[in-house]
Parts: sequence; C-alpha cells; structure tokens
Amino acid sequence: MQQEFPAQDLPASSAAHIPARFSALIWSCLDAELSKSAVFYAERYYSLNHNNHDARHLYALSLFRCGQVHSALSLVNDIPNQLCGGCSELKAKCCSKLGMHTKAREALAECTSDQGYLSSAASGSTRDARIFPEEAVLHCRAGFEAMKGNQPEDAANSFRKALALNPMLWEAFEGLCASGSFPELEDVFPMRTAPIKEGPEDLPFASSSKTVPVGPVASGAGFFTPGWRPAPNPPQPFRMGLPLGGRDSIASNDTFISQDMTPSLLPLRTSRAPQAASSLNSRPLSSADEAGPVPKKPRSLSRQPMESENRLKTAPSAEARTKKARARPNMLSNNPNSLSLCPHHVPSSLPLAQAAVNTRSAKNENSVATAPTLASRRSTRLLSTSGVGEKQKSHHPPPHRRRGANHGRNKSTESEMEDDYGTFNDVLNSPSPPSAMSPRSEGSPAPIGWTAEQEQAAQLAFDIAHAEKYIYDLMRLFASAVRALAMYDCTSCIDELNQLPEVHQRSSSVLAMAGRARYEKAEYMEAERLFEGARKFEPYRLWDMEVYSTTLWHLQKNVQLSFLAQELMSIDAHSPQAWIAAGNCFSLQKERSQALTCFRRAAHLDPSCAYAYTLSGHESLDEDLEKAIQFFQSAIRADLRHYNAWYGLGTSYLRMSKLRQAEYHYRRAASIHPFNAVLLGCVGMAVERRGKREEAFDLFNRAVDLSEDNALVRYRRAKMLIVMKEYRAAVQDLEKLRDSSPEEANVVFQLARVYRLLGDETKSAQMLAVARDMAPRSINKIKRLLETEKATGDEDEMDEG
Repeated sequence: MQQEFPAQDLPASSAAHIPARFSALIWSCLDAELSKSAVFYAERYYSLNHNNHDARHLYALSLFRCGQVHSALSLVNDIPNQLCGGCSELKAKCCSKLGMHTKAREALAECTSDQGYLSSAASGSTRDARIFPEEAVLHCRAGFEAMKGNQPEDAANSFRKALALNPMLWEAFEGLCASGSFPELEDVFPMRTAPIKEGPEDLPFASSSKTVPVGPVASGAGFFTPGWRPAPNPPQPFRMGLPLGGRDSIASNDTFISQDMTPSLLPLRTSRAPQAASSLNSRPLSSADEAGPVPKKPRSLSRQPMESENRLKTAPSAEARTKKARARPNMLSNNPNSLSLCPHHVPSSLPLAQAAVNTRSAKNENSVATAPTLASRRSTRLLSTSGVGEKQKSHHPPPHRRRGANHGRNKSTESEMEDDYGTFNDVLNSPSPPSAMSPRSEGSPAPIGWTAEQEQAAQLAFDIAHAEKYIYDLMRLFASAVRALAMYDCTSCIDELNQLPEVHQRSSSVLAMAGRARYEKAEYMEAERLFEGARKFEPYRLWDMEVYSTTLWHLQKNVQLSFLAQELMSIDAHSPQAWIAAGNCFSLQKERSQALTCFRRAAHLDPSCAYAYTLSGHESLDEDLEKAIQFFQSAIRADLRHYNAWYGLGTSYLRMSKLRQAEYHYRRAASIHPFNAVLLGCVGMAVERRGKREEAFDLFNRAVDLSEDNALVRYRRAKMLIVMKEYRAAVQDLEKLRDSSPEEANVVFQLARVYRLLGDETKSAQMLAVARDMAPRSINKIKRLLETEKATGDEDEMDEG
C-alpha cells in the first residue's frame, strides 16, 4: 500500500506525523503574519498529497493571505464535495475580494447551514501551533523595511538576527539572499543527524516504582517554535554517565520537546558504552574489602541515642569525628556540583527507607552519628548525599545547616575534610567486587522496568523526530537552491532542485525557480517549457510571470506573449506582472510608446518593482539617452542588486562615448552576476575601446569559457582575433557562429573578410555573395571591401551591429 505522505527513507509510522508537523508550522507562520513563509510550507505540504483536505485548505488560506486570491479560490473550488465550513468561509472571502458578491453570499449561506461549522482558523486538523516569538518576527519585518529603503547592510543584519532566533523563518532567509549576503548553509541550517530511539538502557535509576515519562510529548509547537533554546540541565544526582547536552538531532535542537516537562525527566541518549553501564549497576557503593562483612541488623531511631552513648564511652575522639562527618554531607548536599568529582559513581542505589531515615536524622541537630569507623563515616556521607535531589527543589537549606557550612571551618577542619574527600573517592573507585554480605547491596533497588507505555512513548518521540527531520532536510535543499539562484549560480541551482523528491519537483514554485535559472543562462527554450509547466500546476499564478513574458520576447513568440498578457490582465489588472507582460507584447510589435506606457503603469502599481523601471530604460535607449539613464537609476534605487539596470547604464554611457563610466557600470553588473558571459563581453568591449587589447582579449576568453554557445561573446572575440591578426583562430570562431546562427549577415561578412586577408579569394567571394543576399543594404560596404587591397584588418566600420 502506498504511503499517504511519501518521503524518502522515512518509515511509515514517522510519515504519519508529517501532516501534524506541517500544519503546526503553517499555522505559526499565519499567526505571525508571515504569509510568504506560510505559502512556502503549505505548498510543500500540499505537494505530498493533493487529495488531503487539510493540506489543500491551508495552502488556499496561505495564498489568500498573500494576495493570490484567484489561486486560493481555484483550490477551494476544485473539490466542492469535500468543502468544510472553513473552506466555504474562505471561498466567500475570495469571492468578495473579486467582486462576486452573489457567490460570496451563497458560500456564507453554506456556512450557516452547516451544523458542524468550523471557522477557517479551526477547520482541517486540530489547530495546534504556537506563535513565533515577537522579536524574531520584528527583526524580519525590519529587514524588509530596510530593503525597501535601499539599505542592504541593515537589512542583512536584521535578517541574520531573525534567523538566529528562529531558522524556520523562510522569508528571512530569502530576504538575506536578496540583500546580497550569502552565508554558508551550515551556518544557518546546520546538518542534523538522524534521531535515535530511546531504549531501556537510557532509563535512570530511581528509588520508586512510579512510571517516568520516557519521551517528549507530541505537541503542536514542535521544533517550529522559534526563539526556544534548551535550558541548561539542572543537577541530576540520580543520573549516571557523563553530563548530558542536547542531542545532534532535530528533536533536541529545537522545541520538539514540550517545555512544560522537567528536563531531568528526559532520558536523553549519551555516548557511554553498554558495558560501562552494566559495570556500574553491579558495583555497589560499599564492599566487603573496605569495611569487612557486616551482619545485617535492623536499626531504629529509638536505639540510636543509647548506642551512641555507649560508643562515646569507649571512643574518646568520636565527637570530633562526628562533627567532621556532619560537615561533609552538609558540604555535598549544599553544592550540587560537588557530585562531579566522580560523575560515574553517583550514589543512586540507596534504599528508600534508609535514605528517609538518614535524611531525618541529618536535619535533627541533637542526633548523634554512628560508630566512628571508616565504613560508618562513608555511609554517613552517602546517606546524606542521597537527599541532594530533594534539597535542590527547596533551593534553601535549613538555617542550622547554613550555619554549619559558614562557621566552624578552620584549617584543621578543612585539611581533615580534604583527607576524607580523598578517602571518599578512593572508596568509590575501588575495584573490589561487590559483597553479598553488604547491607546496602541487598537493599539496592533494580532499574525501572521497560513498560509498554514507555515503549509507546519512545516510539512516538522517535517518529515525530523523524518527521521533523524530513521537513528540516527538505528546507535545507530549498535553501541551497535559493542561495545559488541569488548568487546567479544557475547550474548549481538546477542541480540542487534535481535533488528534491519528485513530488516537490512537480510543484509550480520549483518549476518557476528552474525557469528563472534557465532564463539567466540564456536558455530560453528550456525556460519557456518550465514556465509553461508551472502554469499548468497553478493556472492563476502571477509570481515570476514577468520573467516568462521576457522569455517569450527573446524567443520572438508574439502570439503566446499576447495570450499571456491577456490572461494575466484577466486574473489581476492591478498586478505589475500583467502590465509588464503587456509592455513586452507591445515592444515585440515595435510599438514603443505603448510599451513604455505599460511599463510606467507597472512601476506606478509597485514602486519597488525594479524590473519595470529597467524595461522602461531599455525602451528609451534609442530615443532619449538621458531619460533612459533616469529610468535605470530609479531601478537601482529600488533594488541595488538589479544587474540589468547596471548593464543599461553601461550601455547608455557607452553610446555617449563615456568609456570609463561605461566600464564602471559594466563591472558592477558583472560583479553581481559573475556567471553572465554577455556582461563580461561588455566589459571587454569597453576595455578594448580604451585601447587595452590584451585585457579585453582575456575578458573575451573568460566569457567564451563561461558560455561556449553564446554567439555575442564569440563574435566579439573573433573580431579581436582579426585585429590581432590571428586569422586562423578567427576563422574557427566565425565558422562555428555561421553553423549556429546562419541568418546573421554580420558573421558571414566578417568570414568573407578573413578569407580575403588569408588570400582565399574564392571563399571570400562566395561569402560576400551570401552576405549580399542576406542583407541587400550592405552592398556599399561590400564594394568598399572589394576595392581595398589585402589590408591590415583594422577596419571595423563594415560591421553592421
């Protein structure tokens, strides 16, 4: 049977907890008004199973909160028979936003007629979430405000603070990449190891048969609650092994564990070996070779004064030793960290009855210590130490014990105490075997049994931790792809997207991201296919459609571009994407004034849309260079990392013969997009015009290495080779260009020129005839070439563009 929520290498029991984890995270984002983060996680949830009602409802609600009303309405309309009351309410809101008031009233009537109506905030699964900490959300919002104010450094600092408080804020990570700051993925999302299931070996020793909770309780908050940090574990006198820290798993690094549980009751796995634990279990705190076999005799509190009186008569120094025996347990019990002197031999096997007796006797000032032997002194310390856990709860020792700790400490007493501490450690670390005659070894309780309830709790914690690790690893893959795309490392972005599970690859956002990566690589045919796939999964999608319309403009597909513009206008006539598509359509039809009007309308609807200003500048390049420069500068004010605007400024200054300014702006564009071969070619062209041919040639070589199929940079390099009189190498580049772009007349003309310089008149005449047929207007240039002799190859005026 196929899993309802498939996941890679995830057990079926763990996969069953993925819906609850996603639901809690999405509700947390919605409560914090992080709508884009909610859309991201909701789409991941919906991609796992399109038939899941809760996933569909949360995805539609997130899209509605993000302003994508048509997409939200299409989701709640797809399966009308499965609509809950919350879905009907959401449908009414969407219809009201779109002006369809009759349908909105009908949807509200369905809500009122539904006796089991639940609002959209409570429909679907049980609403189980915690609001994100306000500080993290405020830092995230401050970052976006700084981005709008063109303050990328302040924005990056705010986003870093938000991610430090909560790494699950997806909007903060996207904003951090958009600001130009690209931290290492391990610094923001460190790799987490697989969770480990708790077992009987993780049980602590206890002195009662009360059931101790074994695993964390599954709550809706999960690790999604940001700002939570595991508090330092309090001293745990009854835990054996090394001091414990957080596990390297998703369950311990975040708030998967319920915060109302006492940390001392969480038996986290440690790195100790099983045999070490067994040796500790078989090693009692008293043995035969230390005190000798002592017959087991019952003691009572009523006999203690009489026995103590007899011992005082026979042992004149017993009182002094008794004072030392009192001082040592007091020091140990008041200092929880004193147990770290021997962390592997914590006195956890003390009988409950004896511990209670000795605790009462320690609190009584008139009680007298036992026989002044080594065994009795040690047992006094151990019995008083067994009450450490109880004393820690009160946090304040009794007044007489405080006075005992503060007074009566002199050099002789301290030296005696140090000697007895050494004896205490020697006794605990003694390798002697346990004695069957030892009174404390017979009364020591066994470890708590592993019950069925504990096994069920451990399995539940393990499954939830596995589900949360799946979500975390999935988010890391997306974060790696987003980071690569923000750095314009498009090849790495596509590789990261290919590592996603197949169910997530077939989602609109992933296909659109892959389409943007192909577009930046100038692979327009593949980009078109990916954008079309994204629109099939989300027919009313508006995001990224401005890039899709520009892709169609590059492909010269007038019909498809016109159809796209009309569809986007019908979806939302107030969206900048629709007006950009309409402007591209008019630009392709050479109607520049109408295209410019559409681009200005897009910029008016969204002043932060840098792409609208950039396209306006490109439309103005051939008519008004000053106006074009103003548009490009407006685009940079809206987005400092918009490399298209820097490229446009470089082109404007190059046409104005301001070579230094052109080179500067081209270099700025190339620094933002270092993988763009065209930008490097433009830098090389500006450097060449300044007379630095060697540097320009190096730049052209780098550009060709980045993109061997780019015709523009290869053509520029071929012209450089002609100037450098490297005719054979120039012929290779030009012939490759002729095969890839046979319709380019300039390539054929330059090839005829190189053949003439090489002395091959026949091939030169053939290429000139082809160039004349392809571009009849170049007949005058062809005549000038025929009239010249075999020249130096310095003429550049024969190039049409």
